[in-house]
Amino acid sequence: MNEQPPAWFQAAIDTEPESYSTDVDGCRISYRAWGPTDAPAIVLVHGGAAHSGWWDHIAPLIDNTYRVLALDLSGHGDSGRREEYSVSQWAREAVALTAAADLAGPPIMVGHSMGGRVVVTAAAEHPDDVAGIIVIDTPIRDIEPEARAARERTAFGPLRVYPSVDEALSHFRPVPEQKHYLPYVFDHIALASIGAVGGGWTWKFDPRIFDNRPLPAETLRTVRCRVAVFRAEHGLLTADIGDHMYEMLGRVAPVIEIPLAGHHVMLDQPLPLVTGIRTLLADWQHSLPRTRAALPG
Repeated sequence: MNEQPPAWFQAAIDTEPESYSTDVDGCRISYRAWGPTDAPAIVLVHGGAAHSGWWDHIAPLIDNTYRVLALDLSGHGDSGRREEYSVSQWAREAVALTAAADLAGPPIMVGHSMGGRVVVTAAAEHPDDVAGIIVIDTPIRDIEPEARAARERTAFGPLRVYPSVDEALSHFRPVPEQKHYLPYVFDHIALASIGAVGGGWTWKFDPRIFDNRPLPAETLRTVRCRVAVFRAEHGLLTADIGDHMYEMLGRVAPVIEIPLAGHHVMLDQPLPLVTGIRTLLADWQHSLPRTRAALPG
């Protein structure tokens, strides 16, 4: 794919982040950061089998008045591997960045797909450590498509080693696949998804990441911080599931549709995604959270 990237994209990925790592429960967690060190913080959490590079063209555009961090969850990207994985463990890793990065206070967390489950769990299990969460196309009533593909053995099996970068990149496919994406974004993320190993190149994730149980929808009832839900028009979070999540969250969390987007919003509609995030941040800076409705059950 040879489409020339536009100026906004090139400027974003040319904005070099600071790279760090920290130890969380005996595992090295890699993360990167943009923006002033003493500013309010945002933590970006990727989806299953993805990595922090999925945010490379998003993070620099969010708002330069924030400290923006993107981590590689254990079993992903450049972070270490564990014998077992769980959403609660990943939530601890996201929360741990507050101390590791010496953040000014509890961050707002933004999670895509499986990362949405991580930020919901962080807010539910660590309520004093999360200022707010934004959940992007995460259907809490269902398992992630990546996990389903792994269980059905249609993707994410034992890692293959490819003899060349080009051979590896030719096999890059987001799960679920979507018809529309920006080729320059796709290519950038694909290249960041492989690493050199003995004999060639392979994917930077541990296939065992999918051996964890789905998040119970009831967890939404326990979240007390500010919440917003983004749903992709052509994604996995249907209008019915969005309505269900709205009820479970106490009827105070907006469910916002991103027009024309597939599940992997940063692949096909990155600028509307950034606009949505920036709009919420501006509102949350100048408004008070609404009180949850008293719901039965």
